Amino acid sequence: MKTTGIYCRPSCKSKSPKRENVLFFDTAKQAAESGLRPCKRCRPDLLEFQPLKDSADKIKEVCDRYFTDRSRLKEELAGLGLSRNRMIQLFQEQYQKTPSEYLNQLRIASAKDQLVHTQNSILQISLQSGFESLSTFYAQFREGDRRFTKRIP
Repeated sequence: MKTTGIYCRPSCKSKSPKRENVLFFDTAKQAAESGLRPCKRCRPDLLEFQPLKDSADKIKEVCDRYFTDRSRLKEELAGLGLSRNRMIQLFQEQYQKTPSEYLNQLRIASAKDQLVHTQNSILQISLQSGFESLSTFYAQFREGDRRFTKRIP
């Protein structure tokens, strides 16, 4: 666009400019060479731009990093700037499970690893794996075990 100095993809959701303010280019490189900057909404400078996948990946990274520390996990997820419902929706679309289910899988895997490789008590293992209590640990561990055994014919 002549007036804003921005170039977009034809499918961009931003407000369409007046026809007389539009220039057409065959490539993003040509638009950049003429002094225009890429739109921050549709990112025509990137070959593949998937903001929903990127958001789901960020949620997963936070879960992977902080699954044992609930307060830090909550803080980091809030820092992503997404509502709880939107976070669940994005994550489920990308990974076919909710963040809560994914966190429980991480915690169960951590607990199983610690059970095999450490001499810690069950209480220590449950707390170090990110469970809030021993009863929650037992309930989730049993539930995760049931899911696993259902898949085996």
